Amino acid sequence: MSSNTETAGDAAAATTTMSSPLGDIVIVARAGAVCEIRLPDATIGLPREPREPREPPEPRESSELRELHGPHDSAKAPASTGDGALGEARRQLAEYFAGRRREFELPLELRGTAFQERVWRALLDVRYGETVSYAELARAVGAPTSTRAVGAAVGRNPLPIVVPCHRVIGAAGDLRGFASGLARKRWLLQAETAAGRR
Repeated sequence: MSSNTETAGDAAAATTTMSSPLGDIVIVARAGAVCEIRLPDATIGLPREPREPREPPEPRESSELRELHGPHDSAKAPASTGDGALGEARRQLAEYFAGRRREFELPLELRGTAFQERVWRALLDVRYGETVSYAELARAVGAPTSTRAVGAAVGRNPLPIVVPCHRVIGAAGDLRGFASGLARKRWLLQAETAAGRR
């Protein structure tokens, strides 16, 4: 775990890094609200698509991610950083990765265009273990002909996992874009499905 302070926007932002089954995650908070979650970069070696169908990964850890980041014990709750929002975000994310949390109860700061914020708020209505297509999400925000704009807004989501952009899929049920890579998106969806069966 590491903590820092950086200047972002109009106020100083506090950051912390936590270990997860997806790799190290950076959480950023400003003025008592979580404003950004940075997942590992998609370009650090995960395969884009498996060459042949594979069995779903274990709910807590996939072999692809284990090879990249080593073993992970998501059952250990991280220590608090002293900042209420950061410590609470770390705790709730650890519970999520352990399969013990389905909804987040965090103060959030969503900063984007009015349209982006409308899309991000609609993502909060997509329940754990469920998915929605880009077209369905476009209809939900009152912009049924703006599927591409909705996709762009989903791609700019500053709070992945907490604002569950990984639950948005193609109309045919296929996985589409995820800033941290499709292997991580697949892992999140499969972990939620497995935890939902328990």
